[in-house]
Amino acid sequence: MRIIDVQNMDSIQGSLRPTPSRGLKKKVISIILDVRRRKDKALRDYERRFNNVNLKSFRVTQAEIRTAYKRVSRDKIEAINLAKKRLERSENVIKKQLRNVSISTDGIKMDKIFSPLDSVACYIPGGKARYPSTVIMSVIPAKVAGVKKIVAVSPADQKGKIDPLTLVAADICGVNEFYKIGGAQAIAALAYGTQSIPKVDKIVGPGGMFVTLAKFLLSDIISIDMIAGPTELAIVADLSADPNYVAADLISQAEHSADTMCCLITNSELLKNQVIKLLKQRINLISRSDIVKESLQNNGFIAICKTEAQMIDISNKLAPEHLEVMTRDSQKTAKKINSAGLVLVGSNTPSSASDYLLGSNHILPTNGFGKTRGSLGVLDYLKLQTRIESSKISLEKISKYMKAFTDAEGLPNHYEAVRSRL
Repeated sequence: MRIIDVQNMDSIQGSLRPTPSRGLKKKVISIILDVRRRKDKALRDYERRFNNVNLKSFRVTQAEIRTAYKRVSRDKIEAINLAKKRLERSENVIKKQLRNVSISTDGIKMDKIFSPLDSVACYIPGGKARYPSTVIMSVIPAKVAGVKKIVAVSPADQKGKIDPLTLVAADICGVNEFYKIGGAQAIAALAYGTQSIPKVDKIVGPGGMFVTLAKFLLSDIISIDMIAGPTELAIVADLSADPNYVAADLISQAEHSADTMCCLITNSELLKNQVIKLLKQRINLISRSDIVKESLQNNGFIAICKTEAQMIDISNKLAPEHLEVMTRDSQKTAKKINSAGLVLVGSNTPSSASDYLLGSNHILPTNGFGKTRGSLGVLDYLKLQTRIESSKISLEKISKYMKAFTDAEGLPNHYEAVRSRL
């Protein structure tokens, strides 16, 4: 892991996260245009090329779902149900706070109405790992919101199958349609629609560089949730932190993929040295060691600060996806953090637990977007619709002021549309 001088944080901040190359952008644009033009034929070609699988049909059948249940143990189904129950509870609390309202002013009646989206697609990453937990995190808020049609997509393995637990999770959570498709081609298919894949109103869910870039590039024609790319973890810790916890948590997030960003922000040289020593001891003994090693070497860093105020300042500037706080007074420190996707307070709140069973959502903003939004939730699946009705009397009351505005902006026909009614 790199050692970062905090004095230079502003100048190097842009280089701390992996960024897509110009060549990658060109490739994703090419895929998008090809899927738009050739539809299903392009999808089959890309699945063959990128995932080494020949697919005759993209849609998962009921028979495949029944078979998946036979391959999943009872304790895993219980885990799915527990995670579902805890997230449902959190999202329902938020939903209950949302009230439709009516506002009346000078004969103008305005209604503000929360209504669910008609259709959404949930992208479930595949590749080197499977994520049934992401099914829960993306689908349950949609169900709580009342979305009518929920589609899920995920890349198939080389046998053309979806991970059984992922299918079981989708069935338990209430997915309406599941398709075997991944990568940028999946995002393009959902944005434009093909012969087999339905066009949806919004795409949600995390993914690698190809998926994240495709969502961004297509956001002018389809709504997306956020930039939710490769995992990020920052740990703010002082000398009171247990170095074993810090090392274990860095490893836990680094194992997602080689393009994750994991870092330690500390004012303790001793803690830094202890964590580096532990990582070196464990790195070759753990599962998925190649991925962890590549992730920490390429994207990991340790920022050494002089004061806690510096630690907090760097954290807020970085705005990471996950931010763990392990300081002498973690609650006090956490209250000063205002830019992170998720803040995990204290030594017994590891980010890995939040990925599954703490009742929070693990689909979180990356690339610094923690400054402007938090986790995926029920609000992402609702629109606030405005309905308004005016009267002739109310138009008479605003007529003079309408003319003042329209004269100032050089739009006289706006005023004439009102005047013609008076």
